[in-house]
Amino acid sequence: MKNDYCLFCDIDNKKKHNIIAENDLFYSRWDNFPVSDGHAEIVPKRHIASFFELTNEEVLQLYDLIKKTKEIIFKKFNPDGYNMGVNEGNAAGRTIDHLHVHLIPRYKGDVEKPQGGIRNVIPGKGIY
Repeated sequence: MKNDYCLFCDIDNKKKHNIIAENDLFYSRWDNFPVSDGHAEIVPKRHIASFFELTNEEVLQLYDLIKKTKEIIFKKFNPDGYNMGVNEGNAAGRTIDHLHVHLIPRYKGDVEKPQGGIRNVIPGKGIY
C-alpha cells in the first residue's frame, strides 16, 4: 500500500508545523531539523514537486514571502548572511516531493571557511 501522506500539505497540523507567516499561495515555517538558528522553509500551499512548475503569480508570491520571512528571521536572530536553496530532485537531496525553499541564516564563524557558500554541496568545490 502506497503512503500518499505529504508533510507540507498537512499545513493545519500544529504538531508538525510552526508557521512563521503566509500569503494566499505560500506559507513559511521553521525547519523541523534546522542547520542554524532561524532556518526556515517557504512552501507552496498547492502540492507541486518542482520549482519549475511555479506559475508567474506563484513566483511573485514566493519572493514576497521569502522577503517577509527574512525580515522576521533578522529581527529574531540577527544573522550575518543567508543561504537560500531548493533541492530540485532526489539527486539534489530532496526527501519530500513537495517544493520547499530553504532560507538558512548564516553567522560569522559558523563554519571555518564559508567561501563558496552553496558550491559546498559538492565536497571540494566550494573553494576555487
